[in-house]
Amino acid sequence: MKFIRRNWIKIVLLAIIGSVAGSGCMVLWAGSQIASPSRRELMPYHLDLLSDPEEIGMVIAHFSASDGTPCLICEPHPSGESGERGKTIREQLSGRGLSLPPPGTINGTLVLCHGRKGRKEDYLPIASRLCAVGFRCILFDMPAHGDHPQEVATYGVREASLPVTLLHEASAKFGFDERPAGLLGMSMGGSVAVHSAAEADAPWMALVVISSFDSFAEVTGYQASKVLGDGLAGYFSSAVDRVYQGDSGVSIRSIVPRDKAAEIGIPTMVAHGSDDEVVPLDSGRSLFDAFPNGGGNKWVEVPGAGHDNVLVTDFPIYAEIAGWMLRHVKAGGFSR
Repeated sequence: MKFIRRNWIKIVLLAIIGSVAGSGCMVLWAGSQIASPSRRELMPYHLDLLSDPEEIGMVIAHFSASDGTPCLICEPHPSGESGERGKTIREQLSGRGLSLPPPGTINGTLVLCHGRKGRKEDYLPIASRLCAVGFRCILFDMPAHGDHPQEVATYGVREASLPVTLLHEASAKFGFDERPAGLLGMSMGGSVAVHSAAEADAPWMALVVISSFDSFAEVTGYQASKVLGDGLAGYFSSAVDRVYQGDSGVSIRSIVPRDKAAEIGIPTMVAHGSDDEVVPLDSGRSLFDAFPNGGGNKWVEVPGAGHDNVLVTDFPIYAEIAGWMLRHVKAGGFSR
C-alpha cells in the first residue's frame, strides 16, 4: 500500500498510457481490417464443388480479367441435370406458377458480388440454383479478397465499373451476348452492386441487394456504439476513418449507397434479415426506400435471419431471388 501511495501518479500515468496505446492499436486494427480484411482460404467444400461441378448441375470455366480479377463462369450443364439444389428451386418456382426455361438452357447472365471476407467460391451453391433456372453466373473475387491482386477494398467507390468490365470481357472471351443481364450483391457486395447499377449506361435489367447498408459510416458507428457506448463511438469511428482513408484514399463517410440508389431506375429487390446485428434492419429498409419506386421494387424481410445466415433459413429466399430475376432479366426487354 505504501508503494501505491508513493507512486500513485506514475501508476495512473502508466494506466493512461496503456489505455491510449491499446485504443490506438484497436483503431489501427479496425481501419486496416476495413481496408484489407483477412483473406479466406479455399475450403474443402469449395474444392469438392470445383472438382465435380456436374454434380451440382454446372459447367465451370476459370477466367482472369485484364486487371487480374479472378472469375468463375458458371453455366447450366447441357445435359439438363441440375443437382438437388437446382431441382428444389425449379419445384418451388413451378409451384408459384412461373414458366421456366428447359433445363440446361441459358436465357441471360447474372453477375454476383460477394460480401466482406468472402470469395467467389462461396457463391457456387447460389450459382447452382440460378443456373438451374436458366442463367449463366459470373462469380469474381473483390479487391482485397480471395485471390484478387489488389490490396484495398472501397465498398463500391472504385469497384463500381468492375461488374460491367467483367461482363464485357467474359462475353468477348466466351462468345455470349452481354444482354440480358442482372446484378446481385450481398453486404459489401450489395454496396458494390448499387454503385455499379448507378453507373451511366449500365447494362443491368434487374438488381438484387441482400443484407446491405444505406450508409457505411452509420453502420460502422452502430457497431462501435455496441462495444464502446455512444459517448466514445464517435471519436473511435473518426479515428478509424482516418486510418482507412490513409490506406485507401477514400473516406468511410463517402460510402453512401442510399445516395446512389436514388439514381437507379431498374427493378430492385432488397432482402434483409429481421435479426441482423451487423447491418441493422433499419439500415436495409432505408436503402430500399431510397430507390425510385417506378420500377416496381420489392422489399423482402427474412424472419429470424441474422447477417450471416440470411440465405440458410427455412424462408424460401432463393425462390424470391430467382423469381425476381426470371421476371425482369429477359431477352428483348432491356431498358435503363
